[in-house]
Amino acid sequence: MKTLIIAEKPDMGRTIAAVMEPRAKNNRTYLEGEKYIVTWAIGHLLGLAEPDAYDDKYKRWNIKDLPIIPEQFKIVPNPKTKDQLKMIGELAKRCNAIVNACDAGREGQYIFALIQQQLKLHQPVKRLWISDLTAESIATGFERLRDASEFEFLTQAARARSEADWLIGMNASRAFTTRHNTLLSVGRVQTPVLALIHDREKEIEAFQSQTFYDVWAEFKQDQIKYKGAWQGDRLTKSEEAEAIAVAVRGKTGKITKYDTKQTKEYPFKLYDLTLLQREANAKYGYSAKKTLDVAQALYERHKVISYPRTNSNYVTEQNIDGMHKALRMLGTGLYADLVQQANPNLVHKQNKSVCNPSRVEDHHAILPTLKRPGTLSKEEQNVYDLVIRRFLSHFFPPAEYKMHTVMTQVDKHLFKTNIKELLSLGWKVVLSKADQDKGKKSKTSKKEDEEETDEWTDKKFEIDAGRPVDCVRAEMKEKATQPPKSYTEGTLLKAMESAGKQMENEELREVMKDAGLGTPATRAATIERLKKVGYIEMKGKKILITEKGKMAIDLIRHAGVDLLASPEMTGQWERRLHQISKGEAAQEKFMDNVKRFTLSIIDKVRQQPPAPANAFGEEARGKRAAGKEGARNVRASGGTAAKGVGRATSGRGGSATLEQAAAPASRAAGTAGSAARSSSDGASGISVSQRQALGSCPRSNCSGSIIEGRKGYGCSHYKQGCGFVVWKEYAGKQITETMLKSLLTKGQTQLLSFKRKDGSTVKARIVLNEPGTGQLSVREES
Repeated sequence: MKTLIIAEKPDMGRTIAAVMEPRAKNNRTYLEGEKYIVTWAIGHLLGLAEPDAYDDKYKRWNIKDLPIIPEQFKIVPNPKTKDQLKMIGELAKRCNAIVNACDAGREGQYIFALIQQQLKLHQPVKRLWISDLTAESIATGFERLRDASEFEFLTQAARARSEADWLIGMNASRAFTTRHNTLLSVGRVQTPVLALIHDREKEIEAFQSQTFYDVWAEFKQDQIKYKGAWQGDRLTKSEEAEAIAVAVRGKTGKITKYDTKQTKEYPFKLYDLTLLQREANAKYGYSAKKTLDVAQALYERHKVISYPRTNSNYVTEQNIDGMHKALRMLGTGLYADLVQQANPNLVHKQNKSVCNPSRVEDHHAILPTLKRPGTLSKEEQNVYDLVIRRFLSHFFPPAEYKMHTVMTQVDKHLFKTNIKELLSLGWKVVLSKADQDKGKKSKTSKKEDEEETDEWTDKKFEIDAGRPVDCVRAEMKEKATQPPKSYTEGTLLKAMESAGKQMENEELREVMKDAGLGTPATRAATIERLKKVGYIEMKGKKILITEKGKMAIDLIRHAGVDLLASPEMTGQWERRLHQISKGEAAQEKFMDNVKRFTLSIIDKVRQQPPAPANAFGEEARGKRAAGKEGARNVRASGGTAAKGVGRATSGRGGSATLEQAAAPASRAAGTAGSAARSSSDGASGISVSQRQALGSCPRSNCSGSIIEGRKGYGCSHYKQGCGFVVWKEYAGKQITETMLKSLLTKGQTQLLSFKRKDGSTVKARIVLNEPGTGQLSVREES
């Protein structure tokens, strides 16, 4: 008898057949040779059954029928591809062995597991585990087929992910939809992602721009000119700034300090999928889904890059030889000039920025294969070019610079200058001229925000620190503080990858990668899902939240199920799934925790007052009548509703100085009224009486509750004269609900970071200074 090979998609199946059975007969849905029959799934042929498969009563959505927790999950064929599933079953009867050749990852493992379960396949199974579809890799993969039992834990993790998504998505979506009479899609990944967008937009709305002034001076010594930024406390009065400019203009100054040091800039990491999506979004405006689709085509159809759905930026020792061969392959054609300049000796097993086996799990970083590309579309060529240039950069030395720091004094005024003198472009020769220039501009603008210059020059910079300089020009520049930027798909992917923690430190981001929102393979689908259900919309590259999206997050948070909107919690779920895949955690215990969380969601939603009819915006209001029936399309299996919505903020925004909070400002008693009243006409449309109580009013002899308004948290008894209010922004910090509850119960927040005027950082807490009014202060801790 023969061996049945089951690939994930037709193109992959045909590619494998071309290597293993080159003379195979093509039968449209499979290819048959002397030893192998090669067929394929078409993505997911099966999925978890809808609730009404367990009981007819679930055809109608009713909160009284919740929770829905099957004792044993049922699977059902996809009606569109049931014929292909039947064909796999018929072919399997003619074979005594099976090779699982689906994508080498969690979802590929799950696709095969469901086919095996539904068709009751009992033949022994081997696993083909390869990272690219070149003939060499396929042949080597079949020589090294692995036993299916090695991947049992990965299958368990895949099942746990799917079933957990079903439980949260089906139950939470039905609970919120029926309670508020509008179709609300909720899930464990989708919801935290929506909350990230929600919180960013709230920060932007609450932002109040402040005008300030910079003073810039230009100095000259012989033929050398350079600019300097005035050093001192931020100037908020134009007269003061202009007076400084007038005082130094045309005067002679001296250099009080001059330091130089040489620095190196090494190539950026090789691409994983998320990083490739971010770069393609920034450079070409491609959506995450677009980049994934293009990369998948380059892998499956053109076979010119390795498996793209990877979360690794490194390779193993076994990949080094292939990288050298790929470099030689690129030696003719579009990249020939760069290859001639490349140094193959720089990529070796000891180069930990490239070869780091401990950082490679299922798949290595995205690499070019040994196949030359044929005709590519414009989008395919652009993404391929990104991969190739990133790959080539590691065959070049680091870029080298000489950093000059100059402190210039004119009269009593001090100016600082940073000059970045290019010594050698190194690996940056692989970048296009436009990308090189763009890099210079972005670095300069960032430094200008820090009131310093960062001049970039490829000419030699020489200055004699012992000689005077002339201030040939000085001027004042008016500036304004800028609000946070709306997310783009690229920046949202970065936030999802690090579970919402915006870390500048590359190593910390790497540590958080395993605890991110979703996986590299599912993040694009999550963003597309948010668009489809009407929670977000695009304005150019910007992602904007709709009224329906805002209301969904408000309802989830005020129901008391903040964990559902927390990226940190969802990140921990992904970490646990990863542990299950490695045999380090039990699938049963994970699912028990998911079931308990599902029960708590339903209990809390039942107690929630229904949202007003006008709370979801015009578009959502027109769909309310069809909400319950239309909600049947909110499926949790296969990655839709169950892949989730928002995030609870946790005190972001530490740019204020500690001195700004040194003297707490007193609030008039009547301001509590405006804070509380604003909750009746705010964006959420929830009246004061319906508003979720966030805690008891701490004012003596007051029995009111603290409720959220647009600008602050006030007492519900404001009409009776209670003046308690805590404003949402204090000392440069956003006071979140978590921080508020800590203030009400403990009288202080958790430890926060503040900046002093001199730029140093200090740890301090925001303290409830006056329980009668809500007056706050900042208490530094040693």
